[in-house]
Amino acid sequence: MQTVERITDALDERYKIRPLIEKNVTKKLVPRTLGWAACFGGLSLLVFLIQVFSGALLLMYYKPDPARAWDSVTFIKSNVPMGWLIQRVHAVGANVMIVLVMMHMARVAYFKIYRKPRELHWVSGVILLILTTQMAFTGYLLPWTQLSFWGAKVGTEIPGAVPVVGESLVEWLRRGNVISGETLGFFYAMHVWILPGMISAFMVMHFMMIRRTGISRPL
Repeated sequence: MQTVERITDALDERYKIRPLIEKNVTKKLVPRTLGWAACFGGLSLLVFLIQVFSGALLLMYYKPDPARAWDSVTFIKSNVPMGWLIQRVHAVGANVMIVLVMMHMARVAYFKIYRKPRELHWVSGVILLILTTQMAFTGYLLPWTQLSFWGAKVGTEIPGAVPVVGESLVEWLRRGNVISGETLGFFYAMHVWILPGMISAFMVMHFMMIRRTGISRPL
């Protein structure tokens, strides 16, 4: 403990870390009227971090190959120590994050927090909800089960209802005319790299705007 304290004191002496943490976390003042419902946004961030951490652990064993995907998932759940728990936390966490984001947006809508000067808060929040649902959808296909296969097939048919470009959108999402290994690779790239990066970027922007305008208290 003394060694940790010495390292902490040395870093604090040079970079003033403690005042920064106190100002933004431990001693940050918030309106007294804020209740437990105001925590949905922060909880969404917490669940996202859990998803990133558990997903990184799953990546060590998962194989984005139609011939090996299901076997790798089975290996994670059956042979990797605590693998079944990590896989379950990651699967359930996707649904929990969607629910938290929707509850956060419901509170914002109910108290009309989206009004001036916080219009862009709402816009970025809507984009984050869309990206979160897409994150869950792209991860749905990765186990390569019959359920995930047909779920992805039905889900990718929805854009087909868009006039003019519908069929092109379906073909783009599937990387062809049918669900195949190309679809799995595309969904894997979206789920692991592209969507998490976009969510992180919009989260940073979202929180920076909140820091700039402050917290809106319910009337």
